[in-house]
Amino acid sequence: MSKMSTSELRSYQQICGNDGAMMVIACDQRGAMRSLLSSDPQQQARISERELGIIKADITRYLASKASCVLVDAVCAVPQLVDDGIIARDTALLIGLDASGWDVSQEGYRLSRLVPKITARRVRELGATGGKIMVYLRADHPAANQHNIAILHHCIEDFAREDLLLVVEFLTYKLESETDEAYKEKVPSLIYEGTKICLDCGAKVLKLPYPGSRHACEEITKLAGDVPWAVLSAGVDHATFLTQVADAMSKGASGVIAGRSLWKDCISLDRTSTRERLETLAIPRLNEIQAVIQQYYHAAK
Repeated sequence: MSKMSTSELRSYQQICGNDGAMMVIACDQRGAMRSLLSSDPQQQARISERELGIIKADITRYLASKASCVLVDAVCAVPQLVDDGIIARDTALLIGLDASGWDVSQEGYRLSRLVPKITARRVRELGATGGKIMVYLRADHPAANQHNIAILHHCIEDFAREDLLLVVEFLTYKLESETDEAYKEKVPSLIYEGTKICLDCGAKVLKLPYPGSRHACEEITKLAGDVPWAVLSAGVDHATFLTQVADAMSKGASGVIAGRSLWKDCISLDRTSTRERLETLAIPRLNEIQAVIQQYYHAAK
């Protein structure tokens, strides 16, 4: 099991709140954010990186200031968040390395991509506390993972050389040959085995999909050992995510990295409306998530 260095541990402490648990606001999405802003593909394509950056700035201003950390991309959000004084001094900053979308192999497997020129050194130059890499994994199809595991090894080794914290995330996905029912039945196993792949690659902090049940969360905690893991929201509705957070935290998770479930109903191209809904809808949601974390975190440790 990979252990954090002193420098990495210090960065990990900074992405956690005063209670020691991760509470990270994720707004590193680009394609998913465009799809929330418009259902028309042509209009989505017209939404500029600058417009996305303004929305991410407001999410940071309203939500990240009340959490321990914000996760953003290097395409739309930085260095502006730092240079324009939007991110609070005491809010930690993670920068995503993964490019929006994916390529597809001849076999139909998802091939993850990196944002060009965003290395560990560049992440440090941008003033970040650490980085985050996300890859797609299908643990039951080894051939599907070779390209993406190579990306994991590359990023983990790059951040280790720079002695900078890297959060490792993976998502799983349905193959075209699968039915929805068959895929859903496999999800707990795919998340467990995908976690094992990330650990074998040397991950020191994990951002994981909800594995399906409280028992499955307990099995992830046993597998991860001393490696802390946070549950991600994956865009589910807020009530569902609160239940998932309770399951994860009560069975040993070390926190939450929440994105769309917090702000998907708040953002629009009308900035006044976005700000109003972030304040009236997203902040109360964040408070409820933090209450669940506080209820379970120390009792489970």
